[in-house]
Amino acid sequence: MSAEKKSQEDDGSYSTKVINIVFVTLLLDLLGFTLILPLLPSILDHYGQTEDIGYQSLQSIVDWFREAVGIPMERKYNSVLFGGLIGSLFSLLQFLSSPITGAASDRYGRRPLLILTTLGLMSSYAVWAVSRSFSMFLLFRVIGGICKGNVSLCTAIVADLPCPKARNRGMAMIGIAFSLGFTMGPLMGAYFAINSSEADVFYQAPAMLALAFSVADLLFIWLMLPETLTKDCKVSSGFRDSRDLLNPLALFHFSAVTRTEDPPSKERMQKLKVLGLVYFNYLFLFSGLEFTLSFLTHQRFQFTSMQQGKMFFFIGVIMTLIQGGYSRRIKPGHHIKAVRMAIIALIPAFVLIGLSWNLKMLYIGLVLYSFAAAIVVPCLSTLVSDHGSANQKGTVMGILRSLGALARALGPIVASSVYWIAGAETCFILSSASFVIPLALLSTARRRKEE
Repeated sequence: MSAEKKSQEDDGSYSTKVINIVFVTLLLDLLGFTLILPLLPSILDHYGQTEDIGYQSLQSIVDWFREAVGIPMERKYNSVLFGGLIGSLFSLLQFLSSPITGAASDRYGRRPLLILTTLGLMSSYAVWAVSRSFSMFLLFRVIGGICKGNVSLCTAIVADLPCPKARNRGMAMIGIAFSLGFTMGPLMGAYFAINSSEADVFYQAPAMLALAFSVADLLFIWLMLPETLTKDCKVSSGFRDSRDLLNPLALFHFSAVTRTEDPPSKERMQKLKVLGLVYFNYLFLFSGLEFTLSFLTHQRFQFTSMQQGKMFFFIGVIMTLIQGGYSRRIKPGHHIKAVRMAIIALIPAFVLIGLSWNLKMLYIGLVLYSFAAAIVVPCLSTLVSDHGSANQKGTVMGILRSLGALARALGPIVASSVYWIAGAETCFILSSASFVIPLALLSTARRRKEE
């Protein structure tokens, strides 16, 4: 009995060490990634004045979309749409690369793939630091989109942990890293851009800082991160059928997970598919409304970029508090209930935001919005991490990340179209009502829950 207790203590100590390393790794990654967020409108304006051919080509696409849905020709809206186009491109590249990165980590290990993707991100930030044309800037985003596998790999590392409680705590800590990164990173980016010397391009200091974060991340991974996928769990042969990792329909069915000598039961596969659909539908609706929030606050409350920055800082702080105080303490077996409660909270949240006629009403809606954002993705990641064999965790989490990236690529396009064609109130109320879809799917997942 004492030997068993000692083994459990060793597992707990090991899991805590891995979770702490993953937290620092992901935080460094996200700080570098989010430095650019407040600078994007200024960067786009900068390149718009240079008459860069690459910029003009993408601007023609933005102009076509703006005219098609009736968006006013205003500099603020143009920046949001252009940024959304680049964001959708980044998400589509993530959609294509995440399953491959995850499957590769099942064969070669988490640590080598994490080092490789971090090297790729370093090269992308180096390109950004020396870029003097929009084409070079776009190349930086393309390289980053292909190599941004750190999130799915970190979730796979947490999924490798032996204890369900440790996996739950690990996914919650990943959520906290996201909240802190998206709260602190933009502030740092804005500060270094404002205080850069007049001799430098305003974005060079943030680009160099992003590169420094990436170098620090690489050194930390190299020195501290153990390999969590044991040799006996690694896939011994090459990739499974590559079509399962590239075909959108196969990704929604998690077909790659069934290509094994001992596939999961039909019941568990069905539950995994349902959880994937919940994840996609939630992020499709959520990311669309998140994108149109910039339109609404500027149009209705005349928010400046600084006021919008403060609003997103408020959201980040609330999310961090909820994830640190509640989300990481959710017990195994209670995640579906927590996700359902959070999605239900989004329905009044977006009604309040969509109909808000004063800031008090807006910020009450944003508190509910932050509550849901802090819970849904970490809990769904925990639920999905329980599926697949030990040598499939990378593939499972990579596919989940891929579905989320596809949702983030499509959601803003659909939501902004509805916003400008039907109006803000209709967009937010219609989207709010659409959250019954992931709720209905979640009920199906709960009925399929095994004893």
